[in-house]
Amino acid sequence: MKLIPIFLKELEQEAQTTRKMLQRIPDDKYDWRPHEKSMTVRQLATHIANLPTWVTMALTTDGLDFAQNPYQEDEINNTAELMTYAETCLADGKSQLVPENEAILMEPWTLRNGEQIYFVEPKHEVVRTTLCQIVHHRAQLGVFLRLLNIPIPGSYGPSADEQ
Repeated sequence: MKLIPIFLKELEQEAQTTRKMLQRIPDDKYDWRPHEKSMTVRQLATHIANLPTWVTMALTTDGLDFAQNPYQEDEINNTAELMTYAETCLADGKSQLVPENEAILMEPWTLRNGEQIYFVEPKHEVVRTTLCQIVHHRAQLGVFLRLLNIPIPGSYGPSADEQ
């Protein structure tokens, strides 16, 4: 069984739901956060939009070392910018989901911070984790939107707001 077509289909399907969620963010709520330990809407939405680029990183590198490359999201200031950014990041991630990369999916990929190793997994697991992270953080955004009294779009069927 080939994994690349499965990953590509899933990324495209999740992008549809992600677009609906990100489009709902009002421009005046980007600095809001539900708790002092939570990300702001800006940080969370930007991270969600950026996550497809982790597919590219997983398939084109052997890992990420935060000590050598501190992870920093781009700054997005409104929903129009966010949607453009999300589409750019999606195209980036999809660009590596090509049949030729099937051969490298079993190669190891390491996430670390200097000497501290968080995990070493095959590249296909990093792609899978990335797809899961999109869904996970999108669900967080759904809670943020609910707390802001913004109707939630359906993900895998209608939401309570759409019934």
